Amino acid sequence: MADTHFNGIKIRHLYKIFGPEATRHVEAVKNGVSKIQLNERFGHVLGLKDINLEMPSGCIQVIMGLSGSGKSTLIRHINRLIDPTAGEVLVNGVDVVKMNQAELREFRRHQTAMVFQKFALLPHRNVLDNTVYGLEVQSMERAKSVDIAMCWLERVGLKGFEQKYPNQLSGGMQQRVGLARALANDAPVLLMDEAYSALDPLIRTDMQSVLLDIQKEIKKTIVFITHDLDEALRLGDQIAILRDGEIIQQGTSQDIVLRPADDYVANFVKEVNRGRVVQVEAVMSPLRAGVGLGGQIIAAGTTVEDAVRLLASAPDGEVTVVSSSGEAVGLVTFRQLAEAMVNSKDTSKQHAGGPLAAAL
Repeated sequence: MADTHFNGIKIRHLYKIFGPEATRHVEAVKNGVSKIQLNERFGHVLGLKDINLEMPSGCIQVIMGLSGSGKSTLIRHINRLIDPTAGEVLVNGVDVVKMNQAELREFRRHQTAMVFQKFALLPHRNVLDNTVYGLEVQSMERAKSVDIAMCWLERVGLKGFEQKYPNQLSGGMQQRVGLARALANDAPVLLMDEAYSALDPLIRTDMQSVLLDIQKEIKKTIVFITHDLDEALRLGDQIAILRDGEIIQQGTSQDIVLRPADDYVANFVKEVNRGRVVQVEAVMSPLRAGVGLGGQIIAAGTTVEDAVRLLASAPDGEVTVVSSSGEAVGLVTFRQLAEAMVNSKDTSKQHAGGPLAAAL
């Protein structure tokens, strides 16, 4: 039954088995047949197992995992480039799985846009004509589509390159064209499959910044696939970690770093720069009676790393953490912040019972 009240993407009990008799083996997988057993006994490959995800409208959902984890298979179910063996894929309450070919065609044209790892630009078209391609498919008049395309090319930093061809551009510039093309379609759902994986590290970071800046304005529902944890932590409002076709953990970046679900996730996050992820609320102490807003304050949601920079000039004493409405919500010291950054084992002892101690 369609969920017309959820505005976003909801995936329910999604299974994908590759093989000629896939549907026959769904029950076996539900009853505990593993990926290895499915292949050895029946010659079928388990792609996804009982995936359940809710991706709220206007948020960036990152899906990450190593090669073969099923992340690219999962994103291709959202615009039904791959048909599921079982399950539902609801986009704004409508099940994509049940669409006929005409409905699916319209859905792909107007509701989703995709940015690929290998850019997928048409080599015989210049930058402008690549960017307007999706609008041409929608039969938009040329003058209007060019205006829209030029607006987005300028927004991604490619003004003046509209007559260049893909082979005249760097990898980072080609990916900017791909992003501009997707944004020009003005689809509410943006699918990005390892979009930045082929880029050099500095260009990759730059493209992440471009995406975050644009997202503040457009508030698309973005599904972003990556195998890079730092990228996932930087971009994701929510993160889902896959292994062998199953979701191992899902949550915010803080959930993943502070409360890894198992050793697999813990190994992923052990080298993470915690200061860029953990926010002051996870470190602060509760308010004490009689403590007001006197002295220095710091906003809730500030990362530990940024808080350390802000307090470096005055590292002594307690600082009040305030909510967006200006209400005092806790107290934090420079020492607490520093300990959180280095993930000291002594931290949990020194602040036993606090938020950070509970997380560790």
